[in-house]
Amino acid sequence: MRIATRGSSFLLAALLAVSSHAGDAPADPAKTIAERLKQRYPATRIDQVLPSPLPGLYEVVMGRNVAFSDAEGRYFIFGHLYDMLSQRDITAERKEALAKIDWSVLPLENSIKFVSGKGERVLAVFSDPDCPYCKKVESELAKLDNATLYLFPFPIQSLHPNAVAKATAIWCAKEPAQAWRDTLAGKKLVGSVATKGDCENPIAANVALAERLGINGTPTLVARDGRLLPGAVSAERISAWLDAGR
Repeated sequence: MRIATRGSSFLLAALLAVSSHAGDAPADPAKTIAERLKQRYPATRIDQVLPSPLPGLYEVVMGRNVAFSDAEGRYFIFGHLYDMLSQRDITAERKEALAKIDWSVLPLENSIKFVSGKGERVLAVFSDPDCPYCKKVESELAKLDNATLYLFPFPIQSLHPNAVAKATAIWCAKEPAQAWRDTLAGKKLVGSVATKGDCENPIAANVALAERLGINGTPTLVARDGRLLPGAVSAERISAWLDAGR
């Protein structure tokens, strides 16, 4: 009787243990890898870990960078994953999606507005008045038709020590839009308001905004759907880029 009782107790405990484990939700491998990577590399920004299209390989998102890891988080692959059947660069698509900016977070009141034609095509530009590439793209932006442009003065003081003062003076000019284009065309600001630059302005807020958004170079163009186009590009390319998002 004692043996039978002990046996029954043992069997009951075993069944309860199995039942308890069966009721637990299955472990999420991606979540486990993310936790492991954060413990191993505390100085590295690990934003997200997701299963990749390739079994056993996981996509590791670090800011706007993408790498791939095994299930143990020991081995990393830095490069692009291609789907040769559909001829897609999966990593490039993912990076483009990660780089997109939520248009709604842009404080348009902190920008200088330009409108050409009906203004149906919309973009924002982060630009430095002392940046040579910004000067090149400015003449191209002026060629756009049917466009509304929100220009965010974004002086990078570490590269251009006088850019903050110049951006402030432009903002405080009687006609900021004209002052911006005149300045980048090499003309001098005139008038007491333009030269003093002592009005309330969003220049520091724009610098902080760019940093939060991960924009660290000028010029950087932002489409209304969040796509980015950096560098001094031609009006033709900008126009095609804008139309691609419509």
